[in-house]
Amino acid sequence: MANIKPFCSVRPNKALAKEIAALPYDVYNREEAKRVVEKNPKSFLKIDRAETQFDDDFDMYSEEVYQKAHDTLIEMLDAGEFVKDEEQCFYVYELIMNGRSQTGIVACASVDDYMNNIIMKHENTREDKEQDRIHHVDACNAQTGPIFLTYRSNKEINNIVAEKKREEPLYDFVAEDGISHRVWKISAIEEVKKISELFVAIPHIYIADGHHRAASAVKVGLKRRNENPNYTGNEEFNYFLSVLFPDEELMVMDYNRVVKDLNGYTKETFLEVLKKDFSISIQGKEPYAPKKKGEIGMFLGDNWYSLTFAGEISENPVESLDVSILQNKVLEPLLNIKDPKTDKRIKFIGGIRGLKALEEQTKDGVAFSMYPTSMQELFAVSDAGLLMPPKSTWFEPKLRSGLFIHQI
Repeated sequence: MANIKPFCSVRPNKALAKEIAALPYDVYNREEAKRVVEKNPKSFLKIDRAETQFDDDFDMYSEEVYQKAHDTLIEMLDAGEFVKDEEQCFYVYELIMNGRSQTGIVACASVDDYMNNIIMKHENTREDKEQDRIHHVDACNAQTGPIFLTYRSNKEINNIVAEKKREEPLYDFVAEDGISHRVWKISAIEEVKKISELFVAIPHIYIADGHHRAASAVKVGLKRRNENPNYTGNEEFNYFLSVLFPDEELMVMDYNRVVKDLNGYTKETFLEVLKKDFSISIQGKEPYAPKKKGEIGMFLGDNWYSLTFAGEISENPVESLDVSILQNKVLEPLLNIKDPKTDKRIKFIGGIRGLKALEEQTKDGVAFSMYPTSMQELFAVSDAGLLMPPKSTWFEPKLRSGLFIHQI
């Protein structure tokens, strides 16, 4: 029984939506983020990454940076660059990439649902990565980056969304990267009530992307509860900003790996030891993407290969993942990558960057192209209360930050 509620969103003035909307804060390094803000001073990155407004050597995690994020948000509200809806609303948010549409409902999800595993996770989070967003949310009194949630498709919710999309959108623009963004507001009391009721009938919701943002929002909510011992549970800090998509609309892309060396093997000896667990076929000079589950592409030397796992696939939903097979049969035993989260010898490259990016970053090592993890695999892992290896899924297109802000 999912508790999904409407909220009074802070959102861009319609004329500025395209300028303000920004990719998530964590897709940029500091230098890249600063370049974006220099090119577009309205970009929401100046709030999400407020260090862009300081000298390059200024501590990006200082209290002054988080206070600057807060102050900039208030200044933009006061200037009319942001507006705040007076009524509790849901929003319909459509993204179109390469002609493919996916549409979700913008809403607030419950801290308690997160704590009680009604909202399911498939990734561990790292405390150091959470701290930055905890400070940001706490200082801004607002959640600025929506959590990407998914659920098993519901026909009645789909019908409401389809009907709303026949109306004139609130926002309609194409971003610099070619992704189209359209937004509709659902404010009619009966429609809002109906959507909330329909989500109550959904037993589980899943985090697709944004585990660290979700954990940070929840920890700020728990902090506010401690600060307000007489809280009722209805306060806004008991909820966090989300966009919920039916599973059938989502596209999971490959999340590929590059290891910078062969751990003492030569090309010839590495190929030889791989034969213990894989059937190997050479594919030539053109980048090779695996065609099915159980197959892995490999770039070694100046050739691409296909590796097909020859062993028995485990019934365990984590062990059966291609990324787990690669980790357990190649990365750890052969290349000595014991903890891929912290090992500096491995890089992860999202499928959106293409396979040529693997070739460009492979010198004396090896690269692996992966078959995308499926939504069914994500659900199976989460339902079993298990966790995927890091960097198992890459979702595109990315939700824009700054289109919806939830004040707490």
